Order: sequence, then structure tokens, then C-alpha cells
Amino acid sequence: MNADSRLRGQATCATPFATLAIATDGRAVTGVRYLPRTVGPITPTDDVAALALREVRRYLDDPSYRFTVTLAPVGTAFHRRVWQAIAAIPAGAVRTYGAIAHDLGIDARAVGQACGANPIPLFVPCHRVVGAGGALGGFMGHADPGVRDPELFAADDPGAGDTFVPAEIKRWLLAHEGYRFGG
Repeated sequence: MNADSRLRGQATCATPFATLAIATDGRAVTGVRYLPRTVGPITPTDDVAALALREVRRYLDDPSYRFTVTLAPVGTAFHRRVWQAIAAIPAGAVRTYGAIAHDLGIDARAVGQACGANPIPLFVPCHRVVGAGGALGGFMGHADPGVRDPELFAADDPGAGDTFVPAEIKRWLLAHEGYRFGG
């Protein structure tokens, strides 16, 4: 999460795959980052961060849980249109980049770019968007599912060996939601 003057609240939540960091502007969730599991807890610093943290924990207990916390992802009108389509995908289901693109009358690559620009993954579930034929595709802005994000997973991080790469996070989230992988 960047050093943004609009940042009012924050919290972290330990998950099976990473430490989830949540940022708010005091009214809504504005950012989510997946950090190494070695990052310690941050107690919620405002009511929105506290609610978001409770909801993430409910989701981890019940993957069909639907988030109710107010969201305010910063992005273009185009990005918000794609994110709205992604937010409509129910837990346990996936849609392809191409299917979303067809519905919105845009190019599939543009859907992928909007997924990569999503500042609140998990709340806007871009992990539910897959490539043609069910290929996982990128996640968290990565075209290559094996790339480690140096910002998220520092090379000198002692826990780096047990942190997930982005595609593994996507795979974990989909499996948690009951998605059955083909093949």
C-alpha cells in the first residue's frame, strides 16, 4: 500500500497463504496487499478496517460469505466497470477474461489489465477470472504465474521459502471456494 494521504485505517490478517494487509480511507476499503507471512499483526486502526478484518476472517471460515464492507477502489471508470463485472462472479465459480470482455464489449487483454490494476483483490475477486480453457492466467498484475513480486516477497525475507507466489494464492482461493480444477 502506498503512502497515500487518504490512508486513514489499516489492519492485517494472517491467512494460510500470506498476511493480508487492508487499508481504508476511514469510510471504505481502498487497498489490499498480500505480504509475507512473517509480517506481524496490525490491530485495526479504524472501524472500517475492523469490519473488513472481521469479514475476511468470516470468508476464511466460510468461502461463500459475501463481503458487505464499503469498498472504494481507486481506478478509472473503465477499471471500475470491469471490477463491477468481476464482483458479480459468485464464490466457487469462474469466468474467463474473454467472457467478461464479450459481455462488456471490450478486448480480453483489457480485462486482464483491469485485473492487474485491482487495488482490492479478494474483495473484488479477480482470482475468479481465468484464461481460456480454465488456465489460471495472471494474478496480482503478473502474466507469469511463477514470478515472485519483489515488493511483496523480499529476497532476504526469512519466510520467503514458505510464502506463496501469486498463482498459488489464486489457486488456494479458488480451491477454498470449492472450484474444481479440470484435468
